[in-house]
Amino acid sequence: MVNQRVKPILVALALFLGLFAFGQRANAAEPNYVISTDATYAPFDFQDKNNEYIGIDQDILKEVAKRNHFTYTLKPMSFNAAAQMVANGQADGIIAGMAITDERKQVYDVSDPYYKTGVAWITKKGSKINSLSELKGKTVALKSGTAASNYGLSLQKKYGFKVKYFNDTDTMYNDVANGNSAATFEDMPVIQYAIKNGLKLEIKNPNNPGNAGAYGFFVKKGQNPQLIADFNKTLKEMKADGTYQKIVDKYLKSDQKTFTGSTEDNKTTWGILKSNKTAFFNGLVETIELTVFAIILASLWGILLGTMGVSQSKFLRGLSNTIIYAFRGLPLMVLAFFIYIGLPGVIGTKIPAFTAGLLTLILNEGAYTGAFVRGGFEAVDRGQMEAAQSLGLPYGKAMSKVIIPQGLKIMVPSFVNQFIITLKDTSILSAIGILELTQTGTLIVARNSQGFRVWAIIGIMYMIVITLLTWLSNWLEKRLNK
Repeated sequence: MVNQRVKPILVALALFLGLFAFGQRANAAEPNYVISTDATYAPFDFQDKNNEYIGIDQDILKEVAKRNHFTYTLKPMSFNAAAQMVANGQADGIIAGMAITDERKQVYDVSDPYYKTGVAWITKKGSKINSLSELKGKTVALKSGTAASNYGLSLQKKYGFKVKYFNDTDTMYNDVANGNSAATFEDMPVIQYAIKNGLKLEIKNPNNPGNAGAYGFFVKKGQNPQLIADFNKTLKEMKADGTYQKIVDKYLKSDQKTFTGSTEDNKTTWGILKSNKTAFFNGLVETIELTVFAIILASLWGILLGTMGVSQSKFLRGLSNTIIYAFRGLPLMVLAFFIYIGLPGVIGTKIPAFTAGLLTLILNEGAYTGAFVRGGFEAVDRGQMEAAQSLGLPYGKAMSKVIIPQGLKIMVPSFVNQFIITLKDTSILSAIGILELTQTGTLIVARNSQGFRVWAIIGIMYMIVITLLTWLSNWLEKRLNK
C-alpha cells in the first residue's frame, strides 16, 4: 500500500523536472553559445535602466556574434560561479572583465587581449590613509577570484593588513564606503566608473596602477576553438574600422545617466521603485514561482521520507535517515553549486539554473520536512496503531487511514514554518544566476549605487509575501483542525 502511494509522487516529480530538461535539449540544436558573465562589473558588464545587459564586454560580444552569425544565451552570476561554469562545461565561454594570467591559461584557452588595465587601491572618500604602509593591522576588502584580489593579497604580508572576501563588487565597495574595511583593490576603469556614478570612494594611486595586465575572452581549454578564432578575428576588424574605440568611448566618456536613468529617480525610494518596477516585478514572480513549486514538491518528498522513516522495513528507515542526515548537513549554497556547476561536469549534461535551484530546494527543504514528518507520525499515540491492527487493518492501511491523518494535523505549524524558510532560502539561489528578488536587487544596486534604498524595498517585498503566506497557512491550519 505504501508503494502505491509513492508511485504518483515519483511520477509527478519526474514529469515536472523532465519538462525543464526537455526544454533545454530542444534548444540545443540551435546555433547558440552559452556565455557566462558577472553583471555587476560596470562599465564592462551591468544592466541599464531598461534591465538590458550592457557594457564594453557586452557590446563587443554582440558585435562578434553579429559578424560571425551565431546567437548566444547570457548567464549572469557571481564571478567565481561564472568562471566555474566554463571550466565544468556548463557554459561555452566567459566575458567578465577577466584578467589574463598564467594560472588561468592552464585551465582555459584565451583570446587576444581586448582591454589593458591596472589595479587601483581605494579608500573611503576623505580617508586619512594615504599610503599602503598605513593599512597595517587594518582590514582590506577583496572580491574573491579576481586578479585585483590576487594583487592585493600579494601585498598582505609586506604591509601587514587583514583581508575579507566578497562575491560581488558593489557589496565590497559599500563595505569600504561605510568604513567597515579600510581599503580595497580594484581594476582602474571599473572603480573610476563607480566613482563617476556617485560612489563615495577615493583612488589613492590614479597615476600609478599596479599589476598592469589585460582582459580576455575565455573558453574551456581544448573546447570551442572556433569561438576564440571568431572573437580574435572580429576584435581585429573592430579595432581597424573604429567600432572598438566607439564602444569604449561610449561607456568611459558618456554621461552615466544615459545608462543608469535619471539621477532624480535614484534620490528617493519611490523614484527607484518607479524606475525599476518591471525588474522588481519580474524578480518577485521568479521568487514566487520557485517558492510555490519548491513547497509542493519538497512537501511531497518530505512526507515520503517521513513515511519511510517509520516504516516496518529497516532498509527504508535507514535510507530515510541517511537522506535526511546528508541533505540537512549540506549548506544550501554548497548544494546549489554542486548541482548547477559540479554535477554537469560528471554527468555530461547541462542543467538549467531554474531546475538546479528547484532541485536544491527540494532536496534541502524536503530533508527538514522529512525529519518533522517522521516526528509527527511518531508523536501519534502507539495505541492508535495497535487498535487499528487489532481490527484487522494491515500496516499500510493503518498508516494511511489512522496515523497519517492525525500526524499531519500535528505537523501543520511545522509546515507553516518550513514554507516561510523556503521562501527566504530562494534568495541564496541568486548565487547561481537565478534572477529572483535578491539577484534583482544586486543588479539594480550595481547600476545606481543606492544600496540602502534598494535593499529596503527588497526587504519590504519579502515581508509582504511572507505575511501573505503566513495568513494563508494559518487559514489552512484552522480548516484542517475543524
